Amino acid sequence: MSYTSFGEFMRVLRVKNHEVMGDVARMLGVTVPFLSAVENGKKNVPIEWIDKIVEYYNLDDDMKKELIEVIDESKTQYKLITKNSSLNQRKVAFQFARSFDGMDDETAIRIMNLLKNKKEGSD
Repeated sequence: MSYTSFGEFMRVLRVKNHEVMGDVARMLGVTVPFLSAVENGKKNVPIEWIDKIVEYYNLDDDMKKELIEVIDESKTQYKLITKNSSLNQRKVAFQFARSFDGMDDETAIRIMNLLKNKKEGSD
């Protein structure tokens, strides 16, 4: 079975605390299949889980930061709201979405650098 970074993080917490997936699912107020889908990357981690996990496991600031990082790494779906975007911004977003699966790493890095340089230039 393949876990996301979040799934691996949670598995370590469960083992350290002598818990099973059902214990964590009850704490989060979800079913075991839903928790499993999140840990396997079939669903995104609900944002409200952060505070529940931090409080339940009494995570310190470093562990909370790590939790947030693994949640970010584990995202498999992103929602883009284009309601207030210009026609050109929407065209770019939709072209990017259509091209995403076929994009190689070199192109992705070039796009990230282009966007990063644009953001830094606007400061």
